[in-house]
Amino acid sequence: MRNKPAGAGHHRLIYLLSVAQRRLQRWMAARPSSEVSPAQAGLLFILGKQDGVLMGEAGTALDLGPAGISGLVDRTAAAKLIERRADREDGRAWRVWLTPKGRAALAQAKANAAQVNAALTDGFTSAEIDIVARWLTSIQDKFPRESSRELSTELSKYPDQQRRDP
Repeated sequence: MRNKPAGAGHHRLIYLLSVAQRRLQRWMAARPSSEVSPAQAGLLFILGKQDGVLMGEAGTALDLGPAGISGLVDRTAAAKLIERRADREDGRAWRVWLTPKGRAALAQAKANAAQVNAALTDGFTSAEIDIVARWLTSIQDKFPRESSRELSTELSKYPDQQRRDP
């Protein structure tokens, strides 16, 4: 079943986002050249920009809570792609650093991401992709991770939309 034509007014955006995200994640994870999971690649990208970042900062950047970032760091460290070291100024905090193997995996992840991005943007103009990127970014602002109360407040702005199917 496909989405209704653009003029139909109801695009089932929740469904389309969910299906697209699942298919993309499965496709990326199944690639033979993928040494790392998409989540691990995200962590490597962060460390590629700022090696030695605090675990909590990495978790925030990846939209993960403490348990999520801890598990991701554990799995990525077990794969010898990163190492965790105690922060010099705060012994309770941990910093995460790329290993040489992690740097090589980062280079491969960047190449893989470029291929995926090329496939995702194929058939669309730069202006169209800019709109999609702006819309996807707006979702993060409208539905912040940290508070379901804020989400309820945001949803209350759209009372006529709440009865529609997802």
